[in-house]
Amino acid sequence: MELKRVVVTGLGALTPLGNTVPAYWDGLINGVSGAAPITHFDASKFKTQFACEVKGFDPHDFMDRKEARKVDPFVQYAIASTDEAVKDAALEFDKLDTNRIGVIWGSGIGGLKTFLDEVVTYAKGDGTPRFNPFFIPKMLVDIAPGHISMRHGLRGPNFSAVSACASATNAMIDAFNYIRMGMADVIITGGSEATVNEAGIGGFNAMHALSTRNDDPKTASRPFDKDRDGFVSGEGSGAIILESLEHALARGAKIYAEVAGGGMSADAYHITASHPEGLGAKLAMSKAITDASFTFADVDYINVHGTSTPVGDISETKAIIDLFGEQAYKLNISSTKSMTGHLLGAAGAIEAIASILSVKNDIVPPTINHFTDDPQIDNNLNFTFNTAQQRVVNAALSNTFGFGGHNASIIVKKYHA
Repeated sequence: MELKRVVVTGLGALTPLGNTVPAYWDGLINGVSGAAPITHFDASKFKTQFACEVKGFDPHDFMDRKEARKVDPFVQYAIASTDEAVKDAALEFDKLDTNRIGVIWGSGIGGLKTFLDEVVTYAKGDGTPRFNPFFIPKMLVDIAPGHISMRHGLRGPNFSAVSACASATNAMIDAFNYIRMGMADVIITGGSEATVNEAGIGGFNAMHALSTRNDDPKTASRPFDKDRDGFVSGEGSGAIILESLEHALARGAKIYAEVAGGGMSADAYHITASHPEGLGAKLAMSKAITDASFTFADVDYINVHGTSTPVGDISETKAIIDLFGEQAYKLNISSTKSMTGHLLGAAGAIEAIASILSVKNDIVPPTINHFTDDPQIDNNLNFTFNTAQQRVVNAALSNTFGFGGHNASIIVKKYHA
């Protein structure tokens, strides 16, 4: 069976740096931090009092008030980004076979705000069960692709990928495979997350996973820096339109990039910590490179998972050096989480968009907030510290790793006819 080529024809983003793709990309290449004191709730008693929130978002720009009340913020974010991506791709669904257009979406947690609100309301009551009839459908992770499909009348493959912080990348790899195997013509893919609330911040604080640099939020996310003290929670959504090349050409679509390959693995090591030698990360990257029929020299840029945690950053750099060898020192590497924070299940989506735009524009966004080299990290690697760098980017690899030991890597490359 001959596999079909798969291309990117549309992008949408709702991020802590901006609520559209152009605004997001401008923030990335200019090294803007999206971190600020939390406004979604009173965080004054929390160990961490800041996050990378979406700013200036009004769900009523995308749906009426009645519909907005029926969906959790993570679905509102998904709808906003997919609307932008559909428009960007110039998809006219009334002219296409919607039985062959699907939605495969990622989220690590889903409707946490809905769950929190309903349980708190019940706990404050007299024990009489008074729950919103939309409680369960608002909370479900898989409801996001359901709403997207209903919004556009899409009857193709429709489901969610859930693998913690690797969710959106797993969703994209699934979408890539469905299209290249001929099971769909177009798939809307990506991920969304909305966990900047009492449960999300409090839960990660209890794990000692978050930075507590409350005196200086904008520099709190410090991937690969000696003084990093945990990740910064982020929220938002990224949407990507994947399409078979023949379908895209037939309708005259613009093409951002081509998906070259994907790889997945498990650490089989620990529920939260990555393998100290980066074995799972190395395996996922290796599988992606093999799937793309690449050599190590074919990769120019790695958008790393790079969460700014003490252990994770070290293990990922070990994996890169072990896999790429001397070629590792010719790569550009950057963690855009230094600017966006960690969007958990949506991280892979917005980071894939960063990788796609890097390939399209031949520029690598920076890893900001680097002040002190970590002696446990090989600083001969080019981490693109603090300032974006121009270079030809023929191919970019994007890494996302999740609790439970889930690892996923996807490669995009320049499109050539």
